[in-house]
Amino acid sequence: MAKGAVLVKAKAKALSVQNNRVVYGFWIFCLATALVLVQTVAALSKGAPDSFADLAEKISPSVVNITTSTVVAGRTGPQGIVPEGSPFEDFFREFQDRGGPRSDQGDRPRRSSALGSGFVISEDGYVVTNNHVIEGADEIMIEFFEGGELPAKVIGTDPKTDIAVLKVDTDEPLDFVSFGDSDVARVGDWVVAMGNPLGQGFSVSAGIVSARNRALSGSYDDYLQTDAAINRGNSGGPLFNMAGKVIGVNTAILSPNGGSIGIGFSMASNVVARVVDQLKEFGETRRGWLGVRIQDVSEDMVEAVDGLDQAAGAMVSDVPEGPALEAGMEAGDIILSFDGKRVADTRGLVRQVGNTQVGKTVRVVVLRDGVSKTLKIVLGRREDAEAATPVVQKTPAEPQKKEILGLSLSTLTDELREQLELDAKASGLVVQSVDEKSQAFEKGLRAGDIITEAGQQPVIEISDFEGRIAAAKEAGRKSLLLLVRRAGDPRFVALGLAEN
Repeated sequence: MAKGAVLVKAKAKALSVQNNRVVYGFWIFCLATALVLVQTVAALSKGAPDSFADLAEKISPSVVNITTSTVVAGRTGPQGIVPEGSPFEDFFREFQDRGGPRSDQGDRPRRSSALGSGFVISEDGYVVTNNHVIEGADEIMIEFFEGGELPAKVIGTDPKTDIAVLKVDTDEPLDFVSFGDSDVARVGDWVVAMGNPLGQGFSVSAGIVSARNRALSGSYDDYLQTDAAINRGNSGGPLFNMAGKVIGVNTAILSPNGGSIGIGFSMASNVVARVVDQLKEFGETRRGWLGVRIQDVSEDMVEAVDGLDQAAGAMVSDVPEGPALEAGMEAGDIILSFDGKRVADTRGLVRQVGNTQVGKTVRVVVLRDGVSKTLKIVLGRREDAEAATPVVQKTPAEPQKKEILGLSLSTLTDELREQLELDAKASGLVVQSVDEKSQAFEKGLRAGDIITEAGQQPVIEISDFEGRIAAAKEAGRKSLLLLVRRAGDPRFVALGLAEN
C-alpha cells in the first residue's frame, strides 16, 4: 500500500506541474497576442491616418493661389491656316480667336492670364512658387485661403530649379509654413499636396512618396515623386509631410493627356531652401563653380585606368580656364571626393559643387596615373563662368592616314579644320570613317570626331596613337582610354584592343 500511495502521489504531482505549464503557456500566448495586436494597431494608426482634416486645417492658411497677367501682341488673322482672301478666312479667324479677343480688335495688344499656386514662408510676406508660374508676368496677384488679395513683386528667380520668390506688403502678420528635411523622406511616407488645380480654388490631395532623387532635365534636379493628385494650376504649391513641413514644391507631372495619372514631381525642399535663401539675400543664385567638364565613369573604364577598382567618381574630360586649372587639375583625372564627401557620379558632384559657397577653399581628391592626389581649389561662381580656349598644340606639316581599331584616322590639316569648323589651334587625330562592324562604332565614334588623347596622353601624329596602343598592351591592358571631341564637346571612350 505504501508503494502504491507513493506512485499515486507522484502522478498527481506530475499532473499538477503539467497543468501549471499549460496555464503558463496559455498566458504567454495571450500576452504575445495582445502585444502583436497593440503593435498592429499602432502601425496602422501611424501609417494610415483616419483623416487628414486636422493637418489640412493647420496648413491651409499658408497656401496661396497665384494669378498672373501678361500683355501679349494681338493676332491679325489666321496666318498659315487658309490663304489670305479665302472665303473661309472669317470662319477660321473666329475659330482661332475663340476664348481670346474678337477678330475686329485687329492687332491690338491683349491681356492673357494664368493660374498657379504658392505658399507663404514668413509672416512678413515672402512667397515661394515656380518660376514658370510667374515668368514674363506684368502683374501678379496673391489670393489667400481666408480671403483677400494682394499684389506681389518678384524678389528673384532661378530657372535651373524652376523656383521663384515673391513678396507682398502687409500690415498684418501672415500664416506661414517652414521647410522640412526632404532627405529623411522615405518611399511610402504619406504626403499632402495643396494648390489651385485647374483654377478650381484651394484643394487638398493625399498620397505617398513614390520615389526619390528623380532627375528630369536640369543639372540640379532632385525631385520627389508622388502619387498625390497634381494637375495644372498646382504648380508652385507645397508638398507637406505629416508634420506639416514643406518637403517639396510641386513642379511637374508625367501625363499623356495633361491630367494627373499619379506621377507627379516635387522639387526637394533641401534644394529649394538653399535657392530661396540666396534669392532673398542677393536676388539671384550664387552657386559654386569648379571649372571642369566631366562624365560618369563606366565599367569598361575601370580596366583601362590605373588604380581604379570600381565605376564611381567623375572623369574629368576637359579643364578650361578656371579654378580647377589654376589648382593643377588635368583632363583624365578622376574626382573621387569633393570637400570631404565621396563622389558617386557626375550628377552628385554637380550638386555638391553648386551647393558649396562661392570663394570657399575645398579639398578635391583625384586619381591620376594610379595615384591619389589632393588639390586645394578656391571655388568660383558658376553664373560668372566663361568658356576658355584649349591648350595650343602643334600639328605635323604633312597629313598622315591609317586604319587602326576600326577607325580610319588622319592628322589634322588646315583644310580639315575648315571643313569641320574647328578652331585654328585645334589638334588631335581626325576620324575619317568608322567600320560599322567594329567596337569603335558600337561605342559611338563617328566620322568627324577628333581624338585628342589616348591613354591619357595627347596624340598629334599617328605614331603617337600607335605608341599608346603598344604601351597599353605591354602593361597587360585590354582597352585604351580615348578622349574624343565632337563639336567641341569632350567625352572619354574605353576602346578594346583586341581588333588591332
